[in-house]
Amino acid sequence: MKFAFIIDPIQKLDPCHDTSVALMEAAQELGHEVWVTQANLLSVVNGKAWAILERVKLTPIQLIDGHWVAAESWYSLGSSLQDSTQAKSFGNLRPLEEMDVVFMRTDPPVTTAYLYATYILDYIDPARTLVVNSPSGLRAANEKMYALQFTEAIPTTIVTQDKQVIRQFVEQQGAAVLKPLGGKAGEGILFLQPGDRNLNSMIEISTFQGQLPIMIQTYLPEAKAGDKRIILLDGEPIGAVNRVPTGNEFRGNMAVGGRVESVDITPREREICAQLAPVLRRDGLIFVGIDVIGGYLTEVNVTSPTGIREIDRLNQSRIGHQVVQWLEKAKVSKLSLTSPV
Repeated sequence: MKFAFIIDPIQKLDPCHDTSVALMEAAQELGHEVWVTQANLLSVVNGKAWAILERVKLTPIQLIDGHWVAAESWYSLGSSLQDSTQAKSFGNLRPLEEMDVVFMRTDPPVTTAYLYATYILDYIDPARTLVVNSPSGLRAANEKMYALQFTEAIPTTIVTQDKQVIRQFVEQQGAAVLKPLGGKAGEGILFLQPGDRNLNSMIEISTFQGQLPIMIQTYLPEAKAGDKRIILLDGEPIGAVNRVPTGNEFRGNMAVGGRVESVDITPREREICAQLAPVLRRDGLIFVGIDVIGGYLTEVNVTSPTGIREIDRLNQSRIGHQVVQWLEKAKVSKLSLTSPV
């Protein structure tokens, strides 16, 4: 099989942390071809999605003394699909339908360019190629807003740009967390308290003077014990890692220095996953990471959820292999459903 990954520039990825690299390694180790491209290298030609694709060969990282260690030259790029016989060449472009699986793994924020890339991916024939995650699902699932539909799973939450509404909410809750709707990796998340003399300014800056809605959630004291990332595959939890704030930081995100530790998935968290599963499947969201604090769902990450490297390191698991093997079976099932009788 051929796996294509739409990623940020590969030289900017961290092979010891990035889930995209873990998935690429898993596909290669299971005998598949791995190709890479970027969102700005996509096109539509003759009603089909095309891309400039490069073959990548990876030197897998190794676990040494409890730490991932990568080779200095951990990847090499080969030629593009010059030998294609399935379609005419348009310069260096090749049809994405030559791939069996296409992963959309560009990091957020979801900009206009990202949105347009999902429109291009709509022109991949789903009967021939699996797109992970579904372009329409990516558009539907803002990583903050998507969680609001699961009212029994989330903490007390509002979304607004109104300063007075926000102030009233903070006063009622005693403490709250402000989240930009388009942020990632903890960027722009603020801790709010009624007596903070900077409260108005923080609201004004975050809402661009009342022009942009933001999410405000009641502060969960359990956050001090960790913010749990759970990886879901086709709605089923397959691994988890706890991210614990360190120093004076109240955020547990790994990107801001959160410490990771091994953790089990609780019955309450499995209930949350069961609530999400049918909706995720409906929206074509195959590979997802959810965030849970104190038994409450706080976010649903669908663009480029991470955590595989940390889970594998702590639990001696192979999450990437599970994902690729599931896709192998899904591809076979799809072909059997679409083949003529």
